[in-house]
Amino acid sequence: MFYPAAVLVVAFIITAVLLIFVIPQFESLFKGFGADLPALTKMVVNLSRVFQDWWWAIIGSVVGAVVSASYMYKRSPAAQHTMDRLLLRAPVIGVIVKKATIARFARTLATMFAAGVPLVEALDSVSGATGNRLYYEGTLAIKNDISTGMQLQAAMNTTGLFPNMVIQMVAIGEESGELDKMLNKVADFYEGEVDDAVAALSSLLEPIIMAFLGVVIGGLVIAMYLPIFKLAGAV
Repeated sequence: MFYPAAVLVVAFIITAVLLIFVIPQFESLFKGFGADLPALTKMVVNLSRVFQDWWWAIIGSVVGAVVSASYMYKRSPAAQHTMDRLLLRAPVIGVIVKKATIARFARTLATMFAAGVPLVEALDSVSGATGNRLYYEGTLAIKNDISTGMQLQAAMNTTGLFPNMVIQMVAIGEESGELDKMLNKVADFYEGEVDDAVAALSSLLEPIIMAFLGVVIGGLVIAMYLPIFKLAGAV
């Protein structure tokens, strides 16, 4: 998501520069036409005036919102829980995040279990490695259930965070004594799923981003040249 985020930031900066510095030059030119401006041009000119008068408030609000959201996410477990839950429910992206989280859970637990770390102690490290507050809390709940004598697959099932396939693979691993191998297979499967989904999403995002930039920047350019075309047609 760094690529689309970076593109959106650059698009915002370019749009702000056009609205604050470039469009006012066209506005002074349009005043000498003595004719009504097209509706699109009027809208862009009015938007430019808003940016010229309140650019500090707009940029400050955007930066403040990002900083505040980042601070709340780092400092507030409740905010982390809410934001991570919304992220998991987001279309397309939520599925990728869930699969990546399960892959990290399985890979970390398999590595620590193969190294001889007791399961209860290993789950402490796994909880922090998941990268998602819901799975962090769910892993700690699994740890508490295992401490009372419950099997891993049963404890995972009670959280409602893991697909049936993962639970079945863990159950097979517990019964056969090859839990680390089964967890590694789960991690391999979901890592492959994530790689394929990210590749597909990236190929889909590129034309969407290009179209978005074309509409935004192209719309501003067209709005500024419409009065000139209108004047040329009248002449």
